Amino acid sequence: MRLMINHQTHFQYSEAACNSIQYIKMMPVSNAHQKVHHWNISVPGDWQQQMDVFNNPWLTAVQRYSYSQMTIMAQGVIELNPATGQGPQCSLNPFIFLQPTAMTQSNAEMRCFAHRYVRENTVDQLKQLAQALLQYMPYKVQATSVCTSAIEAFQRREGVCQDHSHVFIAMCKALGIPARYVSGYLFADNSTHLASHAWAEAYLNDTWYCFDISNQIFSPQVHVYVAMGRDYWDVAPIRGVREKGGIETMQSIVQVLTC
Repeated sequence: MRLMINHQTHFQYSEAACNSIQYIKMMPVSNAHQKVHHWNISVPGDWQQQMDVFNNPWLTAVQRYSYSQMTIMAQGVIELNPATGQGPQCSLNPFIFLQPTAMTQSNAEMRCFAHRYVRENTVDQLKQLAQALLQYMPYKVQATSVCTSAIEAFQRREGVCQDHSHVFIAMCKALGIPARYVSGYLFADNSTHLASHAWAEAYLNDTWYCFDISNQIFSPQVHVYVAMGRDYWDVAPIRGVREKGGIETMQSIVQVLTC
């Protein structure tokens, strides 16, 4: 399957902003699961590319002038190989993904929920946990924010793909299973979920297994991998700081189409 992806992020400011820095992780790489035929990022200002500790490529862009709006656009063509069955393997020690983070902590209620469905650490029982989790906290747009932790989302009993991933990762860690957070894109003909997507993966039997809780998909045949880390903040598409600017508003447009 060959996909054409266009991801535009528009920022507007109530007053002039200046001296800003943007950290951008919107660059998929080729691996056994996917081949990047073409990819380009358009960002104003000066920039340089480097790799983070999780082997994700990222750009650091600097704007040393005043502006009232800014657009960052990523686009390209990627071909998926559904025969792989699972996502890319990782050269990092998987036990790195047992490290606690503020977004993937668990409480006693969450640990009890996990042990109810996972009595042995197997892929099938993790799938049962994933199904139960979506029933317990249905997908709901704008129910949470990027700052909502796994504990908060579980207590609210609703959320989006980010929340489902954080809660599942927190439960996996409580079970002693390394789990990672993946950001990327999803192709779906009919879906209420955004094409910009996040899902979790768990490490069992020397393999990383896909757990897309929001869509109940357990094989990444329609998923494009962009970045992987311990939680959202390790892989956030755009993070930055600036001087002035007043109130910021952001609009994101994502298209994932077959080509």
